[in-house]
Amino acid sequence: MDSFEINKIVASILLIALLFIGIGKISNLIFHVDKPKTAGYKVEVPESSSVTQVSETKTESVNEVDIAGLLALGDVAHGEKVFKKCSACHVIEKGGANKIGPALYGVLGRKVAAIDDYKYSQALNEYDKEWTFEEMNGYLRKPQAWIKGTKMSFAGLRKEKDRASVILFLNQYSDNPIPLP
Repeated sequence: MDSFEINKIVASILLIALLFIGIGKISNLIFHVDKPKTAGYKVEVPESSSVTQVSETKTESVNEVDIAGLLALGDVAHGEKVFKKCSACHVIEKGGANKIGPALYGVLGRKVAAIDDYKYSQALNEYDKEWTFEEMNGYLRKPQAWIKGTKMSFAGLRKEKDRASVILFLNQYSDNPIPLP
């Protein structure tokens, strides 16, 4: 290759570089964009009272569950499988002895902390309600959050189908099962 061809190659590379730089400069002159003085957007922060109001509304909506729709998701056979997690601490059979947790035969429809020969936490003793479908659903979702101070260390059942199935399974183990809504 002689020097004339090398000069042609170098000149073409320089010409292309100058064209790119020139086109960039010309386009900046034609399409000028004013940049803002401060970067970002101003975000309006609501007052603290409205934040509290939103959290209260969210808590109320969690407590208000369409229990008939939830129980429609459940299946007793599936509930028996999921209940195996519970059977490490609870007995479901009639006349079963208390384990780490109380016996759960006939739990739905009875008062919370109603078994005499089991030592409940103070939080459960003071919780003056009955085990309804709604109460059981909330408790099974996250026991520590539903009844603060309970000594039940179970993390809870996140899936609605699992909770509904366990509730249906528990309901069948009773002398007087609660009628489904």
